[in-house]
This record gives sequence, C-alpha cells and structure tokens, in this order.
Amino acid sequence: MFKPCLLIPAYNHETALVALMDELRPLGLPCVLVDDGSEPVSARVLDEIAGREAWVTLVRHAQNQGKGAAVSTGVREAAALGYTHALQLDADGQHDPTAIPRFLEAAAQAPDALVCGAPVFDDSVPKARLWGRLLTNVWIWINTLSFAIKDGLCGFRVYPLAPMLRLFERVRLGQRMDFDPEVAVRLSWAGVKTVSLPVSVRYPLDGKSHFRMGADNWLISLAHTKLFLGMLWRLPRLLWRKARRS
Repeated sequence: MFKPCLLIPAYNHETALVALMDELRPLGLPCVLVDDGSEPVSARVLDEIAGREAWVTLVRHAQNQGKGAAVSTGVREAAALGYTHALQLDADGQHDPTAIPRFLEAAAQAPDALVCGAPVFDDSVPKARLWGRLLTNVWIWINTLSFAIKDGLCGFRVYPLAPMLRLFERVRLGQRMDFDPEVAVRLSWAGVKTVSLPVSVRYPLDGKSHFRMGADNWLISLAHTKLFLGMLWRLPRLLWRKARRS
C-alpha cells in the first residue's frame, strides 16, 4: 500500500506559507503541518490555514524545538493518521512544488527507499552555503561508504514511515538542523536504499532563514563526529554489505 501525505515543519514563515499552500492545493494531497512554536502572529495564520483547508492537519509545539523535532512530530502524526510515506518540504517556499509528483512516483516505485532531493540552486544561494554543503556531503559519503546520498541537507525528501518509526525507537536523533544529515545516514546504515533526484531550490521567498550559522554548524559537526565513530564499529558490516551489492 502506498498512501502518501505532505509534511511541512513551520516556524514563523507565515507569508511564504500562505503562498506555498496555494501552490500545493491543486495537488489534492493531505498535509501534516507542524507549528514548531511560532510567534503569535504566525501561529494565527497557521490556525487560519488549518481552519479553511480540510486537507491540512495542524500539530503544534508549545515552544520552538527545532526542525528535527518538528519533522519527527510530523512523521509520528502522519503514521498515526494511516499514511505510509511523508514528503517533507520547507515552509519558506524554497523548494519547487512541481517536483512533488515526480518524487512521489519514485517513492511509489521504491516504497522502502528514502527519496532525497539533490538541490539545483539558482543565483540566490549564498556561496558560503555551497561550501558548507559540500563539506557535509563529503562526511556523509564517508560515513555511508556510498555516494547514493547526493545531498544530506536538502529538506525536500520522501520518508518511508515504517523505517523512520523503527529508527526513532532505537536512537534519539538531532532535534535541529543536524537532523537531516543524521537521519539520512542512519537510514542508510539500517539498509534503507536512497534514491536521489534533482529539485530546483531558491533561497527563501520571504527572506527568512532559521539556520544559525554558528550554533547549527556546531551541531552538524558534532553529528558528523558521532556518525563517524558509529561508522567505524559498523565498518565490517558496511563493507560486507557493499561487497554483496557489487
């Protein structure tokens, strides 16, 4: 059975989110919208969206907990509602919604896989972000012994919910921007195949970015260190799996 939904973690992106919802509505897909402790003005807009859009289910954190925590809450809610897959996209409108059918088609063809976006940036991307992404992706390739995950920071991906819930039972994942690379690596370790597809990305439509350059880069660095140590003791199994596949 393949029963997908959209999953949007939101924190103070009310202007971009209204425009995004207008783009998503024609797709006819249900959506789990997670308010990650937004400020009152933004929270009211999310309430209005959920009140008028029957296809939207709103879940709320009383306080901001971070993107990873919001995605985890959304995954659990989506599974509780009976969905099998959740297509995560960011609330700031940076991802191209026209790619959604293509990603869901890939997920339907490989329902046990993580379908991960490989971003195609326009000229609005800060160059420092590109170098930071490259460094993160190099560590991901090292920690998975694979190039299958083309970009571990892209927030446009389709999660198979059953393996996600099993992962949540075994380990506490990063709660903020360290979540995206960590969950991709850990799913790979668990034997979940990764399918990477290109997606157009623009930097955010409302000019807001919640990436904290110092704090989030520190968290991501800690995650890479933890994952590298985890890779070392998994190394024989990973090498054996790689040999069998080849």
